[in-house]
Amino acid sequence: MGFEVLRAGMEDIEIVAPLFDAYLQFYKLPSNEEAARRYLHARLLKSEAVIFLAIDSGAAAGEAGGTAVNKSHEVTKGREKEPAGWFGFAPRRRRHYAGRGLGFTLLYPAWSSLSMRPWWILNDLYVAPEARKRGVAKALMECAQRLAEETSASGLGLETAKDNFAAQKLYEQLGWKREEQFYRYELQV
Repeated sequence: MGFEVLRAGMEDIEIVAPLFDAYLQFYKLPSNEEAARRYLHARLLKSEAVIFLAIDSGAAAGEAGGTAVNKSHEVTKGREKEPAGWFGFAPRRRRHYAGRGLGFTLLYPAWSSLSMRPWWILNDLYVAPEARKRGVAKALMECAQRLAEETSASGLGLETAKDNFAAQKLYEQLGWKREEQFYRYELQV
């Protein structure tokens, strides 16, 4: 069965929320789909994040099978009557999809002082267990890269668990390099 990757909007929260909740459970956090729904809604409402969503291609009304990547996430600079979010992109409009979500990636915009350009944080990537080994994660990562290119960002960054070898392998196959020059510090508040 094929799939399609689209830039998610408010109308897709009901599809993304269960995937986001499963992602949290993967990292040993308790299930709370309603909190996931509220969190995603707030991020999209405030244009604080971009979510790419992979769905079964048969889920789109009138769609035929096959694997496709929808380019509806392209930058929409200069469109009138559309609120611009971070880096001048605005949400896209598209037909409604009511199908099964296969995976998502959630990106947050940031800035790089050294390059004086935008930078994207690929904060979350999740593919449902039954959809793995079908190219879904790769397609989601490619959409994230295209978003960075289209917003003239200096790059993307991500973190993954030290024991998440499958993800590390994918990142390296896609040209990502493990950071070895800097240490990362955290302060919990």
